[in-house]
Amino acid sequence: MFFKNRFIQTIILSSIFLQLGVWIRNFSVLLFVMEQTRNNSSAVAMVSVVELLPIFLFSLIGGIYSDKWVPKKTMIWSDFFSGLSVVIILLPISFGAWRLVYLIIFISATLAQFSNSSRMKLFKLHLKEDQIQIGMAAYQTFMAVLAIIGPIIGTFVYKKFGINTAIVATGMAFLFSAAVLSLIPSEKKISSKKVERNFWVQLKEGIYFIRGEKVLTFLGGAFTAFGFAAGVIQPLGVFIVTERLGLPKESFQWLLSVNGAAMLIGGFLVIILSKRISPQRLLFIGLMVNAINVIAIALSTNWHLTLAIQFINGLFTPCIHIGINTLILNVTKEEFVGRVNGVLNLMSIAAMVLATSLAGFLKVRFSLVTMYSISSLFFVLGVLMTVPLLQGKNKVIVSLK
Repeated sequence: MFFKNRFIQTIILSSIFLQLGVWIRNFSVLLFVMEQTRNNSSAVAMVSVVELLPIFLFSLIGGIYSDKWVPKKTMIWSDFFSGLSVVIILLPISFGAWRLVYLIIFISATLAQFSNSSRMKLFKLHLKEDQIQIGMAAYQTFMAVLAIIGPIIGTFVYKKFGINTAIVATGMAFLFSAAVLSLIPSEKKISSKKVERNFWVQLKEGIYFIRGEKVLTFLGGAFTAFGFAAGVIQPLGVFIVTERLGLPKESFQWLLSVNGAAMLIGGFLVIILSKRISPQRLLFIGLMVNAINVIAIALSTNWHLTLAIQFINGLFTPCIHIGINTLILNVTKEEFVGRVNGVLNLMSIAAMVLATSLAGFLKVRFSLVTMYSISSLFFVLGVLMTVPLLQGKNKVIVSLK
């Protein structure tokens, strides 16, 4: 049975610890910053910026080195140093240097860039081609579980014990993740030859590979549009709760939890339907539903209606992530997985960082409805970029050459 696969069991358990740490970190820092700055929108937006900026700066570097280093060891050391750095930074924060909470996010998000591409590479190495989509769906489903309980746990830990305990809990979760990763089976024979070519040569090879695969070119365009769309609204969700709905900021956790519950159900549905629907169709559907729902969320002033819209949105969100990751792994040769993942992530995150950096500034000048409408337009652009990928109807695309 698929779920008896030792690799799947181990990578999911590790990711549960890792994502639990990320949720506690992000939510504790968000609430802490809102309290310290009295809900300053620029300070709140900066929480998202310092999380996204390392992805922009280091995703490509992490992708290139994941093609050179042993994936399992790369992930273990990344999580270990993430946990260690979080605990070390706790000391000056305890003495009042509260702005260092931004540094906690920055360092752990930076190290994650070396781990993320290695995780993709391990999926390619340990799973057969017809198992990749169901594998990504299973992974996404368990991440949705954390999206449900993560905000609740993060809010509880911060409200009950304060920022110091939340930081310690974050560090411990990262260290547990590193420990679990040591149980991953040794890598199957890696095809990449022991390459001593320099960084820039490998970067050019990765870019040429993407340019030579039309699927990856269109996917890059869709991924970039998705980055702009998500970045515009990422730091503004809490203001939907406080401004459009007139509720306390703590209610934001329930909006995210509903989204996570829907993602969980959506992930299970993709697992069930994985043999009937192609990844390119998943991506198309996910982007289309998001384009409609982000405007609906901004227009709603009713709490229950907003929750219902968020649920529908979350139901189809796994289609985007599973579709993108499955297409990347299906089309890309094993020795290029890290670089392709790094380049495409860079394109998406560059757009997301730019949009998120401007979000706080634009929020002061434009309404939330206008901001969410801009996001919807970018989702529509992403939909248009996926249309050429649908030419294979329901078949899994391997190439458009």
